[in-house]
Amino acid sequence: MKKYLTVILSTSLSLMGCSSLDRVESNMNQANLISNFSVHKKQIQQGDISIEFYVQGKGPVIVLLPSLSRGARDFDVVADYLAKSGFKVIRPEPRGINGSTGTLANLTLHNFAADVALVLDAEKTGPVVVVGHAWGSQPARMLAADRPDLVRGIVMAAASAGKLPKDSTEKPYGRLRDAIDNAGNYKLPQEQRITYLKQAFFAPMNDPHVWLNGWYEKNHAAEAHARIVTPIDEYFSGGKTVPILDLQGEYDAVVVKNVMKEYLPERVVEQVIKNAGHAMVPEQPEAMANAIAKFSKQVYSAN
Repeated sequence: MKKYLTVILSTSLSLMGCSSLDRVESNMNQANLISNFSVHKKQIQQGDISIEFYVQGKGPVIVLLPSLSRGARDFDVVADYLAKSGFKVIRPEPRGINGSTGTLANLTLHNFAADVALVLDAEKTGPVVVVGHAWGSQPARMLAADRPDLVRGIVMAAASAGKLPKDSTEKPYGRLRDAIDNAGNYKLPQEQRITYLKQAFFAPMNDPHVWLNGWYEKNHAAEAHARIVTPIDEYFSGGKTVPILDLQGEYDAVVVKNVMKEYLPERVVEQVIKNAGHAMVPEQPEAMANAIAKFSKQVYSAN
């Protein structure tokens, strides 16, 4: 683990808040992980766009895309489990976070998907399994639509579909919108932010304090704009053929569940992660990683 920390923590965690290092180390110790793989930080540039990404492990590739306004470091523990399970894990930082740079004005989900494609092309991965946590499922599905040569399977982890059950009158992406958009607002009192984190992200038995840090305001605005301006039918189905795992949190208060299965019954399988809410990644990293690994092994063995 010391080798892991030396490779990347000293250069990236300073942007996440002074308590982030302690939080990551605590999560690692709690998970009792002893990784055999170093984490390598890389950079790829095309024009005025530069994307930072992390690579660890060996084997079939799994790509991890984070939630709205959050970075790739959220997946530290999940990525370690996956690497230990025999996968090469790639984690691009979304544009606007840490070393990933480029304009944040007037972006669509096509732009965010293209940033991921830039990384995968550089790594010469071929088609891979792409995991999108919450908002991350949107560029994951967009990538499958825009670059089907790069995607062989999708995991939607605690992710809203973007459509609703056919008899629903709700607004897509509308549940607990205020809590979602303000949980990472550093201008608000901490007590209010904790209330929002409890409402929108964390199961009742889990501690929301671990997500007080690690939010990126400018990135939030760009990602939210991309979701709003990109027509849902351009990415909803994640292309036309790839299998999709709809990985649901038992206590997720944000996601309208079972929508993907209703619209794409032949392509979608569902699984529930116990004692997890919309945050999922910090709540149940081992269970999440196990579900991703099982699905990925099935996908790779079938192709």
